[in-house]
Amino acid sequence: MTDTYAPPQDPLVILHDDHEVVLVDKPSGLLSVPGKGEHLADCLINRVQAVYPQALLVHRLDRDTSGVMIFALTPHAQRHLGLQFEKRQTKKTYVARVAGRIAEKTGTVDLPLIVDWPNRPKQMVCHETGKQAVTDWRVIRSNDAETRVRLMPKTGRSHQLRVHMLAMGHPILGDPFYATGDALNHPRLMLHSETFQFRHPDGGQGTRITAKAPF
Repeated sequence: MTDTYAPPQDPLVILHDDHEVVLVDKPSGLLSVPGKGEHLADCLINRVQAVYPQALLVHRLDRDTSGVMIFALTPHAQRHLGLQFEKRQTKKTYVARVAGRIAEKTGTVDLPLIVDWPNRPKQMVCHETGKQAVTDWRVIRSNDAETRVRLMPKTGRSHQLRVHMLAMGHPILGDPFYATGDALNHPRLMLHSETFQFRHPDGGQGTRITAKAPF
């Protein structure tokens, strides 16, 4: 990406906070964590820490993706959530707008992914050395130009949803890495982390937080 980093300056949107965790709605165009260099210092964790100085990173979303992100407020919560991610006990659903009409109503993409070294940070499908990546999808509505889908990743590989949709022949609209032509001509990546489900670090209660897609 050679474009200038100019993250949105909207106020922080807090979806839920308590003594162990805080969940926020990340805007598209904002890094989750600082990049290399002073010009990439503005990021979600720094903005969260301005309000909750004790906030700790648990996971990240791509710069161009918006939606629900969780931060731990204690080392215990960070460990607890980290294990849930490791054991794939957290559940995320995303909403995306993709190019073209998807004919089927539901399906699963099971294609292993690996980094495309010469073109980092792009990823690609590789059946020899790729790591397992699985995405369930369901059509919400469609027309001839585009389809709105709900995506339920079973694994959390980098760029997984983008590459899996591309592999189906339906790149996510506005994707600076994988979309081309008309599909690229959108104000942002049309991918949003809509719900995040986890066990609360204090007592293990199932908790589900939602942020409505802005597109």
